[in-house]
Amino acid sequence: MGGQAVRLASVLRSDSKKDDFWILRSRGCVSPKDFQQLLGELEQEVERRRRLGQESAARKALISSSYHPARPDVYNTLQDEALAPEFLAAAEYSTSPGADLEGLLQRLETVSGEKRIYRLPVFTVPFCQALLEELEHFEQSDMPKGRPNTMNNYGVLLHELGLDEPLVTPLRERFLQPLMALLYPDCGGGWLDSHRAFVVKYAPDQDRELGCHYDNAELTLNVALGKAFTGGALYFGGLFQAPSALARPLEVQHVVGQGILHRGGQLHGARPLDTGERWNLVVWLRASAVRNRLCPMCCRKPDLVDDEGFGDGFTREEPSTVDVCALT
Repeated sequence: MGGQAVRLASVLRSDSKKDDFWILRSRGCVSPKDFQQLLGELEQEVERRRRLGQESAARKALISSSYHPARPDVYNTLQDEALAPEFLAAAEYSTSPGADLEGLLQRLETVSGEKRIYRLPVFTVPFCQALLEELEHFEQSDMPKGRPNTMNNYGVLLHELGLDEPLVTPLRERFLQPLMALLYPDCGGGWLDSHRAFVVKYAPDQDRELGCHYDNAELTLNVALGKAFTGGALYFGGLFQAPSALARPLEVQHVVGQGILHRGGQLHGARPLDTGERWNLVVWLRASAVRNRLCPMCCRKPDLVDDEGFGDGFTREEPSTVDVCALT
């Protein structure tokens, strides 16, 4: 999800409509009529976001009571057999005494040292195939489905499907946290305490590409699950705060089973899919110790409201804090 809508929603909640007018005017509102129209749209968007948690919880409850999985085995607690040997080795090294960044970098691929983008195999191909079979079965069912995020129209929210507890939470706690603590200590990599995980689908007659954006996350894991496809490469710019963030974007091809690790604030998008279907598992990794101080979307102190589950990763009781990501 990109930052523009969040910043506008913050404008809507400010106290002075006089100030709002000039801010919105600088973004294209040139008359009081434009101002009122946009405020109406923003009020609808704020209300939609307030309902998201309750609507998601209702879908999850219905799916839990009525849906019959095609692959019940993928709902079992994550086992080492589902994970690539390279991923297991990197995670094991990260928890060993004396582990450091230099040693970890020998166990994964550095896609870009400057942008701090890395890649390594995460899941075995058989597990990717089993998970895809289950996701396609759910897609073809008559169960209600929430949008993965505000930019993708096709995919699955894993917590609604019941895969957060057995799959994503152990993946984060047992494996990703020690890796991220070494790779991104300045971005909350050692303090990851929540996530939002979803699968996105790209197909010629559905979503084909994804516009440039940054994530509502401190860190992101993006794993290609399949199927056969051409095109659809990821591209990366700099951190979204940088004036020339999209200069000379870096393109990265997907490899089934492999995961790309990057900072949430890194501008990125997906080139158009040419043929086939592409399914990717995306995990937004969040550290309340970081975001409680500074919202990653609007770069302001967050104004919190209660939400369901992990919500957006904020907490009311702030744990020990760490430095936020610095521009490089």
